[in-house]
Amino acid sequence: MTATKIKLESFGPENYASLISWVESEEALMQFAGPLFKFPLTAEQLHVSLSDKNRIAYRVVDSKTGLGIGHAEIYLSEGSAKIGRILIGDKEQRGNGLGKQVVDRLLDIAFNKPGILYVELNVFAWNLGALMCYQKAGFTINPDKTYERKIKDKTWTAVNMSLYKAKYEKIKAN
Repeated sequence: MTATKIKLESFGPENYASLISWVESEEALMQFAGPLFKFPLTAEQLHVSLSDKNRIAYRVVDSKTGLGIGHAEIYLSEGSAKIGRILIGDKEQRGNGLGKQVVDRLLDIAFNKPGILYVELNVFAWNLGALMCYQKAGFTINPDKTYERKIKDKTWTAVNMSLYKAKYEKIKAN
């Protein structure tokens, strides 16, 4: 069986229903988007978030079938970008390296924007699969930058990770 290859396409209102269907719980929403949204995720919340001109949202598409299998975003700031809200919505596709493909595509896009010197992201410390994915892409943990998020009766710690353009260019050259 050939591994799934992905491409990123523009995400718009026509894709809201798929994304909403993939976020099945308050915990899943927190993992996906942090504290910005309230469960259940709605089209209105997505519309407000995506109306920010600095936020670029993508539909993750299976290159072979053309089916949407996930979501990802880039948020542009002066000199930097944040990647996040990465979700492989099709549970059958999770754990197959698609996240790394998504991250690599997001990094290519971000670092090709003028003036972007580094890319950062936040990830929950317990999400070992995501942490390993980001480390494979070249990200390193910023030990002095953590966040706590309350979810029901639990506290989740998020760590910040970054990748500088010089390191990204070395990785791409190899």
